[in-house]
Amino acid sequence: MAMRTLLLGLAVVSAVQGNVIGTRTKVGSRSGSAVASAESPTVYIDTYTSTVQGNRSEYINSVYNFKAIPFASAPTGEYRWRHPQHVSGWTGIRDATKFAPSCPQSGSTDYSEDCLYLNIWTPDTIKLNNVVNNTETGIGVVPANVSEALPVYVFFYGGRFASGSASQSTFDGAGLAAKGVVVVTVNYRLGALGFLSHPELSATSGTNSSGNYGLVDQEAALHWTNENIASFGGDYSRITIGGQSAGAASALDHLNNNLASGLFEQVIAESGATYPSNPLIGSLAESYRELSVAEEQGVSYLSSIGLNNITEARAASVELFLDSGNLNDETFKDTVFANNSAYIEPPLFRPVLDGYVLPATYQEMLTRGNHTIAPVLTGGNLDENGATPSPGFTVASYKAQSAYEFGSVGLEEDYFKLWPAGSSNESADNAINTFYQDQTKVSIWRWASEYLAGSKLNVSITGSDDTYQTYTYYWTHAPPGQDKGAYHGSELNYAFNNLYATDLPWTSEDYEIADKLSSYWVNFISTGNPNGKGLAHWPEATAEIPVIMEVGDAWETIEVASEAKISFIEKWFSKWTVY
Repeated sequence: MAMRTLLLGLAVVSAVQGNVIGTRTKVGSRSGSAVASAESPTVYIDTYTSTVQGNRSEYINSVYNFKAIPFASAPTGEYRWRHPQHVSGWTGIRDATKFAPSCPQSGSTDYSEDCLYLNIWTPDTIKLNNVVNNTETGIGVVPANVSEALPVYVFFYGGRFASGSASQSTFDGAGLAAKGVVVVTVNYRLGALGFLSHPELSATSGTNSSGNYGLVDQEAALHWTNENIASFGGDYSRITIGGQSAGAASALDHLNNNLASGLFEQVIAESGATYPSNPLIGSLAESYRELSVAEEQGVSYLSSIGLNNITEARAASVELFLDSGNLNDETFKDTVFANNSAYIEPPLFRPVLDGYVLPATYQEMLTRGNHTIAPVLTGGNLDENGATPSPGFTVASYKAQSAYEFGSVGLEEDYFKLWPAGSSNESADNAINTFYQDQTKVSIWRWASEYLAGSKLNVSITGSDDTYQTYTYYWTHAPPGQDKGAYHGSELNYAFNNLYATDLPWTSEDYEIADKLSSYWVNFISTGNPNGKGLAHWPEATAEIPVIMEVGDAWETIEVASEAKISFIEKWFSKWTVY
């Protein structure tokens, strides 16, 4: 893949926001000898002129981890609802052996508004920086078996933009690091603290926008990674961003956002890319709000908690905002989906189509070609997006709901021909599950097809020689010891190769699946292609062939759906709002 020139995305912000994280700085020479204990490795971070000390992973001895490294200063006081600011260096050696608190959220007892920290896992065979102004400090660790700089995976957690933390054991990076990847997990602001939009904020922003503070936190972390990951053995020219659910939506938002151009080379979006007119998108993390609507919601929200303006809100206790992530929007109110449990109302505080951080609709970005043309690996799960092992339908209830929804757009007769109710509760359950599963697979395939078409258009216009491979998957394995099937997020432990981090009755089959899935991930992070020795071939997605790679219970390409079902679902999509 051709290297792109780095565009300093947040440098634009710096002109209007002040001292914002911006430029990439290369580290100096990293030659030197090890003198500190390899059990407590220290790394000198040139851009901070400061040192951190980590330790070995509690799970995998051959991996170092460095926790709670600040990538921006605390977004408190006057900096609440501003773009993240540079963090100052420190004297002495900073303890990097314990996670930072999570960003404020409901249900957490360990939170702090000073939460903009990241964590790093790196193999103990990599060379770590121990040079200050080209002079060996004697405080770094350089293991005997020195290897080349490694590809980097920066991961954003999910949680409906309302909850989550980079310290969750599900995202422990040691399992991937042991396979030759530097892993970074990132905290970002949530709920109202991360996604409040308000006319006062827009008016003073310098960009006439507000509401995407959680996303620019992530971009600040990407700037930090570009500037500093070489000190931890990472290759800043090979950065893959990824995430699951809201984290996947975030990664795709950065793909669509020229502020993040040049900060990464590839994208992994787990549950994941959704076709912009799939009506379920309103329930999913990719849902967003128009700026004018979000500003009105922001005014109403502050009023509901007794605050009259942004000055008062910045002075208010952080505890006042903890429950903001529990508030839902009313996307499906007064629609045919209002009483369908598959269509969950999205969180009130989520990304905003502001023309700046999110510059245009998803459909427009797909059609004209994304700002960043990058290989993408994306997919979905068997038991999500409406599908579940136990839908609980009767023949009568299935017919009633389906007739109401599909009949509203004149598709009732065609629908029942393709997904008939049958004569039992079981057949009704199977019918509704099969529809939602077919819809998910078609949605992924259609997104990939339009992404490729837009990318090709962009390449033809710009003359760029960048590549634009896209790989799609469908996860089908249900983890043991639970009854939710291959549920939303069930692939995460396998993709991270960290079954050790979650207490389930794992079997030898689970460990084999984790080894395979994580190997695909590592290959993609390393080369932009998931294929490798000993793995079933994973073909690139194409618009011409409607197939998807099944992973989990099988490792093979499968049809997304029959030709008749694809045609119906595309017609169904054409009836709804386009995001």
